[in-house]
Amino acid sequence: MHFLSQARGIRGFYECTNGELPWKVEGRHKAMSKRSILVVDDDQSVRSYLSDFLTSCGYTVECAESGDQAVARLTAGYVPSVIVQDIVMPGINGIEVLENVKRINPAIPVIILSAAGQTKTVVEAMRLGAADFLVKPFEEPELELAIENVVEKQKLKEEVKTLRRQLDSYADTGDILSTNPKVLKLKEIAKHVADTDVPVLLTGESGVGKEVLARFIHTHSLRRDKPFVKVNCAALPNDLLESELFGYERGAFTGAMNDKPGKFELADKGTLLLDEIGEMTPHLQAKLLHVLQDSEYSRLGGKKTIRIDARVLASTNVNLEENVANGKFREDLYFRLNVIRVDIPPLRERREDIPVLCNYFLCRYRDRYKSTVDEISPALMDSFLRYDWPGNVRQLENAVKRYLILPDMNMNLSELKDQTGQSGAAPVVVKPKEDNMSLKDVGSRAAEQAEKELVLRVLEETSWNRKQAARRLNICYKALLNKLKRWHIDNRHSMQSAFTKPPAVKEFQPLPF
Repeated sequence: MHFLSQARGIRGFYECTNGELPWKVEGRHKAMSKRSILVVDDDQSVRSYLSDFLTSCGYTVECAESGDQAVARLTAGYVPSVIVQDIVMPGINGIEVLENVKRINPAIPVIILSAAGQTKTVVEAMRLGAADFLVKPFEEPELELAIENVVEKQKLKEEVKTLRRQLDSYADTGDILSTNPKVLKLKEIAKHVADTDVPVLLTGESGVGKEVLARFIHTHSLRRDKPFVKVNCAALPNDLLESELFGYERGAFTGAMNDKPGKFELADKGTLLLDEIGEMTPHLQAKLLHVLQDSEYSRLGGKKTIRIDARVLASTNVNLEENVANGKFREDLYFRLNVIRVDIPPLRERREDIPVLCNYFLCRYRDRYKSTVDEISPALMDSFLRYDWPGNVRQLENAVKRYLILPDMNMNLSELKDQTGQSGAAPVVVKPKEDNMSLKDVGSRAAEQAEKELVLRVLEETSWNRKQAARRLNICYKALLNKLKRWHIDNRHSMQSAFTKPPAVKEFQPLPF
């Protein structure tokens, strides 16, 4: 290679006087972290220069005189912080070395050194995943800055991985992500009651995080190393729920071929969460009351009394006081469960938690869905903050998942702002002109109108470039032409007659997706 001849004349570049580097600054290494760099170049003078210069910057430097040698060292387990390599070398060239690096350890950043006129090769290297490139000749600060940048990016990636592990641990341990004063107060109450054995009644709308708080209580209790068992009382029929809770003996009913322990037995010494307790039938309410009072019961078809020691938590999204007044829920059971009550506020009353939760869900699911999304865009976050989230945290979690999977479907933000800007706004409901229209007809008309509005809006944004609009709508070009033909729309001049917005009725706020 002829790098030295190209570099001569540039201040001090590749030239040492009496073996000393003229730009060496005393003490610089103290400010730099001890990270290792692998220099790959077939020119001995280049390797010597880079080794001396980078060592003076505080890095630990290893050198390889060929691509084959570099690949062999990486295969043997050597993991440098950064690789600085020439792109033209005998044997395995720089591109092949880069391909091997990405195969062996994709996390290692590679900086390419190229001569002028190698633009095509540089483009190929960047496509394969090179972190940066420098064109020879270059000043030493350029190389130093390039290395600092890739090292900083690598550091940020490591911090993100650490953060993801921490966030995942929050979910695994039942921790609560919130900055809202009310929720933080509930968190403190939960900690105080965790070590007691009294029942706790968790109330709140669907999706607010009642199970998360229940797991938080279990995790901070002395029973943390014992089972946490959840039973959804609304998901099972009455007979099946009874056998799930209390178990059964062999022959207790047709199909009972073996003994089966109930959830109370499985939760012995641990915690049992009775989710949606308000849906339990009066018969089971009476049996549950007996268990809570005496800590004992018998399996279905069994004669043996089983004693259990399980902490009981109950959750519901219905108004139990009203159910008690209406005779749907036993008053004595209500008082037995309502020793400690925790009312969890809905997400619309703690909007400051939305960014925190979004970042958590983003970090947790991005790798799972192989998404390229790094963050929620400011415009979309603003829309999230304006939305009322009737499904609360669960709905927000699903919205973030959808955004990670379909980032191009993050809504037409101008429309979203219009919708969420309406106080208590709702999805537009098309009011039929005919009184005898069926519900199916109304739904079809509303869907057709919404589809037409979206298509026309995208066409306007693309200056009526139909192929570009089809790509943005994620449909084939022919399908778009068929829709326009069905709506009798040939161009933007015929849009006004086709796009007549029907009267709308505001009922409830639309989901921002």
